Order: sequence, then C-alpha cells, then structure tokens
Amino acid sequence: MLRIELPGKEPLVLSTLILDYNGTLAKDGDLLAGVAERLEQLGRHMQIIVLTADTHGTVAGKTAGLPVQVTVIKASSPATGETEDIAKLHVLEERGAATCAAFGNGRNDALMLEHAALSVAVLGDEGLSTTALGAAQVMVKDIRDGLDLLLHTDRLRATLRF
Repeated sequence: MLRIELPGKEPLVLSTLILDYNGTLAKDGDLLAGVAERLEQLGRHMQIIVLTADTHGTVAGKTAGLPVQVTVIKASSPATGETEDIAKLHVLEERGAATCAAFGNGRNDALMLEHAALSVAVLGDEGLSTTALGAAQVMVKDIRDGLDLLLHTDRLRATLRF
C-alpha cells in the first residue's frame, strides 16, 4: 500500500494500480524500456492490474514474470451496453475506486480515470485522447514519468498541492 500525503487534502491511500496496456505501457504491443523495472518496484507495495483489449495479442508474453494481473477486456455487443470503457470502470469499482490509481491514454480509459482516487493520463507515442485527458487529475508525457510519481511521491505531492 502507498500512502501519499497531500497538503490541504486527505492523504491518498492506494492499494491497487490499474494500467492500460497499449499506448500507455506499450507501443505497438511491446512493453516500453524501463517499465518492467518500475512495475517490479511498485509491485512490492501495490496490486497491479493491466487492463487491455490486447490489440496486438502480446500482453501475456510481454508481462510474463512481472507482478501484474492481466485482464483482457473485450467489448460486448452494443445490445448489452458493456463497452470497453464500462468494463474498465467495473474493474476499478470492484477493486474499490477510493484506493486505486489508474493510468491510461485512450478514450476507453476516461471513465476509469474519472472515478479513480488518483488518475494519470499518459501522452505517449500513440497519442492521448482528449476525453481521457479531461478525466485525469495529472498528465505526464511518458509512462515512466507517471510511474515515477508513485515511486518518488514528492513529485506527485508538488503537482497536486493546493
């Protein structure tokens, strides 16, 4: 569990980190350099869940051996109403949104970002949906910078202080 003191606010107590895969942790299905090491460090303090549509079919192989639980999200038919964004929100709610940090870049991450205790929009090589950006509390230019906010919490404290 991570406890992050924020001046002027209640502390953030985070037990779960929920991450989008493609466009957030990975580019074209390949995990970005330096991400695995950061996930190893964070896995000592938090449960880590990777949510993905697995566009490239690589997530299982690329995350093997890492302290992450992978959940492949598939959109249901429009008749059921369960789209990828709602499926991601359900995972967040099941884990307890008040104790979750969520990171993503896609439009299908926006609901998850909007409801997480801490939400980080990631502007990577694959872009950032403006819907996700509007739902997030923090935006970073690279996932490594975002994960470092959790590893070096004074950076996050400086960004979110009143």
